[in-house]
Amino acid sequence: MTAFERIPFFQGLEPLEAESFARHCAWKRVDERALVLDFDDVSTDVYFIVSGEVRVLVRTAAGREMILGELGAGCFFGEMAAIDGIKRSANVTALTNAELCIVPASIFKNIVLSKPAICERLLQILTRRIRELNGRLFERSVLDLRHRLYAELLRLAKPRKGFVGQSIVSPPPLQHDLAARIGCRREQVSREIQSMIHAGLAEKIRGGLAILQPSLLEKRVLHNLDQAG
Repeated sequence: MTAFERIPFFQGLEPLEAESFARHCAWKRVDERALVLDFDDVSTDVYFIVSGEVRVLVRTAAGREMILGELGAGCFFGEMAAIDGIKRSANVTALTNAELCIVPASIFKNIVLSKPAICERLLQILTRRIRELNGRLFERSVLDLRHRLYAELLRLAKPRKGFVGQSIVSPPPLQHDLAARIGCRREQVSREIQSMIHAGLAEKIRGGLAILQPSLLEKRVLHNLDQAG
């Protein structure tokens, strides 16, 4: 098995091709909390996550941060600089110990442009990311803080085992992280979560934040989006 065969994005390459391309790439292990990329870096490599998880965020000129999301094994980042050659527009930090495959921009573009199936895979991934960012931008433009928080918790939550109709955010979300996701202060998030708990919408449990009525939260978010539209 070649190194590239561990990366789903490159499925479709012939073994000899994969081996040839892999020789031009670097493999790197990074520690938890290590900075992988920073704003305005001039590098153009594309980073593929073999194992571990990273966080992507943007920062305003005034120093405020907004978390765009987390990426895990099988995902990649840095493709924008590889495509247009412009400085990095986001900060990427390792949330856990991680292993990365670093692909030079020239190799990345060679693979994408020579393999229609991989090119289509890239287009689908980029399109999905744009749709997600458009949705979050619309939410931030029209929803109040409470409903932005509802929407973000719903995105982070997974079904809660053994509790039909409930979901859970696990591990428990840090309030300053939630604030950085929806564009507010940590104290505002704290008040809203306490309000959810008092209203029977959420419950702090060991290992996570249980969302007791996710369907109701979803209805409230959709209603407010419809009203804004």
